[in-house]
Amino acid sequence: MTRYIGLLLLTLFSLPVFADVKWEGDRQRWLAIADSLKPTLIKDTIRPRKVVRAVNDKAAYQSWRYDSVGNPDDLLFSKSFKDVKEITLDFGQHMTGYLTFRPKTLYRCQDAPVRIKFFMAEFPSELNTPLDPWKGSLSRAWMQDEVVTITAMDEYITIPRRQAGRYLKMELLGSSPDFDFGVDDVYFTAVTSADKDNVEELENLSPMMQKINDTAVETLKECMQTVFEDGPKRDHRLWSGDLYLQSLVNRHTFKNFDLVKRCIYLFAGLADDDGIILSNIFEDPEPHPQYGSLCLPYSLLWNSTLLEYLKDTGDMETGEDLWKVAKRQMEEGLDFVDANYLFNPTAKPGYWFFIDWRDGLDLNTPMQGSIIFALDQTYELAKLLGKEKEVSEWPKIADKMRKASLRDLYDKKKGYFVSGPDKQVSLLSQAWMIKGDVIKGKEARKAIENAQIAEGVVMPGTPYGTHYVVESMLKAGMDKEAYDYIEDYWGGMVRKGADTFWESYDPDNDYISAYNFHPLNSSCHAWSCTPVLFLHKK
Repeated sequence: MTRYIGLLLLTLFSLPVFADVKWEGDRQRWLAIADSLKPTLIKDTIRPRKVVRAVNDKAAYQSWRYDSVGNPDDLLFSKSFKDVKEITLDFGQHMTGYLTFRPKTLYRCQDAPVRIKFFMAEFPSELNTPLDPWKGSLSRAWMQDEVVTITAMDEYITIPRRQAGRYLKMELLGSSPDFDFGVDDVYFTAVTSADKDNVEELENLSPMMQKINDTAVETLKECMQTVFEDGPKRDHRLWSGDLYLQSLVNRHTFKNFDLVKRCIYLFAGLADDDGIILSNIFEDPEPHPQYGSLCLPYSLLWNSTLLEYLKDTGDMETGEDLWKVAKRQMEEGLDFVDANYLFNPTAKPGYWFFIDWRDGLDLNTPMQGSIIFALDQTYELAKLLGKEKEVSEWPKIADKMRKASLRDLYDKKKGYFVSGPDKQVSLLSQAWMIKGDVIKGKEARKAIENAQIAEGVVMPGTPYGTHYVVESMLKAGMDKEAYDYIEDYWGGMVRKGADTFWESYDPDNDYISAYNFHPLNSSCHAWSCTPVLFLHKK
């Protein structure tokens, strides 16, 4: 008996001890609210417009372009696919959804399976750059090449994987010599939760600015699925930092505020056990976060998204419901502020700090600005909800952080902010100091202008970082320079053939990639849609 009691005690003391889950009683209710707001997707059937041929052209974006060689009726649908063997179709626009095709018996009956490779792509180079041996730092499976084995002719077949792109390459891999077949229909069922009827046309824009605006709207439309996705080709998930920018553009375009509310509640319901908003969320097979993905600037931007949602809708009930979540994010952010009121990246383990995909970018000064901005935004949220007495010390902390920024991060002789032990100069350091109101007016303008011409200045590598640079220019009264920047940067993508705006773009490097392989880049990425914001303010 003593032996069994000993085993029982050993088992009990060996069981894991689980920490209390913050707001455990609210989480299922929050997720139920999010689920009730899940939209019905709008569907559109799109068929290929032309057959194209790849041309290796060093003057083209990433060295590849497509030339038209005819139409699908003549070159695909009326022919034996055994004669065609390989063909590339251009649908004429970026699409997110599902590919359907129909194989048709032409001679005798099918006596063996047919195998066809379908490769959907966003960029011409994506279909013309060898994928193997694989060089990318993300999964090879993100590439949209699917091999379909057909065991029954004369039936419509839909590839179950949702895809995104403009171009489709079809390649015959195997078939029986004793019968013949063709493909007599190919179409794409595009899906989105964005209703384009809600979009108001802007007036008095130049042709290029109009094209930039239209491309930005199309970018957001493609990313609006049952959540605000970051990119419909790769990731297929909801990111908090992207959501902040998407919600601002949604205000001026599709006005789908229920989708914003759904995403806000998903993040709240799926916060970690300590109540911290995780950086991103997957929907299938049921909503769940990327566990352990703690990104401080993204959790703080969730507060800003909630604030802007309340401004757009007046939905104070949601604000009251989620105030404690916003307060918790700011409390966590303040844990990264040291006794000198400066950002300390080593304050807590397990976090990453994302400002932009640019190799070598020092994050200390941008993060200082990010926390100051979050303090201002969350205090504004508190005032909106009548909660300012709970956090009355926050404005004082923000002011002390501003003074510390000018004391320790600002080079008075050169007139700009530096970052890190090597005193790096970057446009994003200036942008986040201006966004945090550390400097304003002429001083802000001077910081941007001086940083732009500084030796070794680090430029943004994505439209995400570039958004904050343009925003800071407008805050500094540099309206002409800001709109010239938009026309040069986003217009540069348009001139290189963009249907939707890209995840990464460097005017001086067509092959820039955060993943060590440019075909992995997304050509439709949510954080790139923000020119709409600036053009509505023009």
